Amino acid sequence: MIYTFAMGTQELYEFVHDNPVCASYPVDYTNTPENIAKNENMISINNAVQVDLYGQIASEAIGDRQISGSGGQGDFVAGAAKSKGGKAFICLKSTRRIGDQVVSRIVPDLQGITSIPRAWAFYVVTEYGKVCLKGLSTWGIAENLISIAHPDFRDDLIKAAAKKGIWRRSNKK
Repeated sequence: MIYTFAMGTQELYEFVHDNPVCASYPVDYTNTPENIAKNENMISINNAVQVDLYGQIASEAIGDRQISGSGGQGDFVAGAAKSKGGKAFICLKSTRRIGDQVVSRIVPDLQGITSIPRAWAFYVVTEYGKVCLKGLSTWGIAENLISIAHPDFRDDLIKAAAKKGIWRRSNKK
């Protein structure tokens, strides 16, 4: 196994120390999508803070609030997508709490930086299911994302998609 850095418990440090199956390489090697893609059936699993109805993914910030950096997320999404049999998963809880209010993390429009563009979105997973967005039309992306949103927010997301003109008439409720 290769890695760029290891940080954790004493048990981790003892595991990697002089372990012939572990190798530390510079980030420009480990995070190069072409190198990642050389691994057949590569699976990339990353988190997100929001996904909008177009399939754009925010993993770094919500509005002005920076949560993390981009890290290697884009590299591993691209590498897994290029890998023979590979898949890239973006996983998030369908809601988050702001004070006493619960809000959807699948939203009409991102409120932060786009970390993963819609063309790179592959699988998105919430506790309500998994959808594949690759190759879908705009309305297909919206429809699939709404299907894995928290049920309390689905009707509002359908209305938002219709208002944006991305929801097919036959799907309107």
